Amino acid sequence: MGQGPSKELQTIKRGNFLFPISVVLSCSAERGAVSCSGTMIPTIALCSQSLRNTCVFPRALNVLQRPWTGQPGLLAASRSIHVDSPPVIPTLTTSYAHGTSSTSLLHSTIAETLQNTVERWPDREAVVFVEDGVRKTFAQFNQDVDQAAAGLLALGLQKGDRLGMWGPNTYEWILFQFATAKAGVILVSVNPAYQLQEVEFALRKVGCKAIVCPTQFKTQKYCDMLRQICPEIESSAPGDIKSARLPDLRSVIVLDSRQPGMLHFDDMMQAGSSQYMQQLQDLQKKLSFDDPINIQFTSGTTGAPKGATLSHHNMINNAYFVGKRVGYTWRPHTRVCLPVPLYHCFGSVAGGLCMAVHGVSLVFPSAGYNGKANIAALESERCTFIYGTPTMYVDMINQPDLAKYDLSSVEAGLMAGSPCPPELVKNIISVMGVAGITIIYGTTENSPVTFCASPTDNLERKSETIGFIMDHLEAKIVNPTTGEVLPLGMMGEIMIRGYCVMLEYWGDPAKTQECITKEGWYKTGDIGSIDAYGYCRIEGRIKDMIIRGGENVYPAEIEQFLHTHPKVMEAQVVGVEDVRMGEEVCACIKLVDGQDCTAEEIKAYCKGQIAHFKIPRYVLFVTSYPLTVTGKIQKHKLRDVAEKQLGLKKGK
Repeated sequence: MGQGPSKELQTIKRGNFLFPISVVLSCSAERGAVSCSGTMIPTIALCSQSLRNTCVFPRALNVLQRPWTGQPGLLAASRSIHVDSPPVIPTLTTSYAHGTSSTSLLHSTIAETLQNTVERWPDREAVVFVEDGVRKTFAQFNQDVDQAAAGLLALGLQKGDRLGMWGPNTYEWILFQFATAKAGVILVSVNPAYQLQEVEFALRKVGCKAIVCPTQFKTQKYCDMLRQICPEIESSAPGDIKSARLPDLRSVIVLDSRQPGMLHFDDMMQAGSSQYMQQLQDLQKKLSFDDPINIQFTSGTTGAPKGATLSHHNMINNAYFVGKRVGYTWRPHTRVCLPVPLYHCFGSVAGGLCMAVHGVSLVFPSAGYNGKANIAALESERCTFIYGTPTMYVDMINQPDLAKYDLSSVEAGLMAGSPCPPELVKNIISVMGVAGITIIYGTTENSPVTFCASPTDNLERKSETIGFIMDHLEAKIVNPTTGEVLPLGMMGEIMIRGYCVMLEYWGDPAKTQECITKEGWYKTGDIGSIDAYGYCRIEGRIKDMIIRGGENVYPAEIEQFLHTHPKVMEAQVVGVEDVRMGEEVCACIKLVDGQDCTAEEIKAYCKGQIAHFKIPRYVLFVTSYPLTVTGKIQKHKLRDVAEKQLGLKKGK
């Protein structure tokens, strides 16, 4: 054994080493790590020379006192990026990145996280629903959560049961998000646009014991649809439904009216007596942060929807590190305008859970998307952040009376949900004045965010990349056929590994194994590339890739170019059937209001600017695109529409 530290020196044990307290304290401001050939070395090695000369080191740490001497290939072999701040050194040499962080993963449940924030900011506004006139502080919200959670226990729901939430953005939606988590009940986020067949499939697939919904919203008549699926409801006692088609369903909780065989929301809230409150408190000791707590259905564009199953750990950590990346940990009081739907990960994690983790206030402009309501809420509620999909931002920028609103409070925003054209990012900055706009990228199966830019990134990185890897995650770009990691800058499939990867597709082990390798990598199905700094560019979906006469054509690249045309408001590119080439490129373009344009003008604009095989063979001018409820373009439907209009598939 070597000589230990002197008796006068106080030390802190870290693993197998004793660190002098003076060194630990002096180095705390530089806390982090550098990576050398995959080995993590504490940044104590980077302390100033004067500090090294005045501190007493244990002999075991003498190696750290030696001056840094670069070794050939040492930095070049780095595979990790320290992501506490934006990467500034191009250290990667292959398309693999590991986001190392000086901040540990959180290990709490959703209820514990909310409770911590309530104790810190009890009187701060948690949620504002502008259209409904609802305002709740964190203390008030937490009280409602406890009451609702106790009510669920009173109805007979137990830890691990599933409850479906089916409806637009209302206070009750976010209330049930947290009440189910506290009761250990798994929240099933049901698309509010689902029709009969879709909702029946979803509820039966995961075995929902209860479902919560309004009577109707716009043209969606929720209670009527449930009665069509389960005619037994009308003759059942509330809370004791026995349905042939939905055998697990026992309760329907209606938010805004009394219906035969269904419970009213108020009944459930009143059922949570002191007996169930005590039961709720006792239950907290039995909840684990690894428990499944949310099932989110994927869009199902390539088949039946799949239920991505997420845990407290998945979602809490994603919310924490997204908030940390965009500045919620240092901004004084963030007020987020949240027009994106809560049923989707963008709304429920980057919105609802960021509220619980970081104490941000959420402002919901309207129950359903309304561009004018968004702009009005930004002004009236003095929001500092705005969320949205690219389509939502296009809509807001093109509001005819945008200039009359005072948006000076809006510092930054998040954009996600589909590829974000660089021209749109520039317009958000120049037209709306949102200088801190940040693109985030992810998938439902990854809880959802895996790449995110920094608000301090330059315009090129903000507009042309999806940022760098999130804390504690790994990403690699591989050849989709061989699985081989590709050289830097080459396009391939993006794969993700880390805490964010879902537990499973509920009740579907075969589909789970298809997308998560035995080594734990999730296959995103997205095509992208990584540069030496670790910034990633998205080229589109593998399934959206057009193969024209043997050439791989990525629609996102053409779309981004078309957005630079002054008459183009929005452009979507799809592959359409062609007898000779297999597929041809078709651009579906929405023009700026009041503008006229021809297909020949678009093709002439492309000539000499992009490769000849990328120039659209067909140009269609459209007024709208088929969208999911989250604002994503449904390209398979757009392709069908284009082929019909062009007469390529008359039988369709």
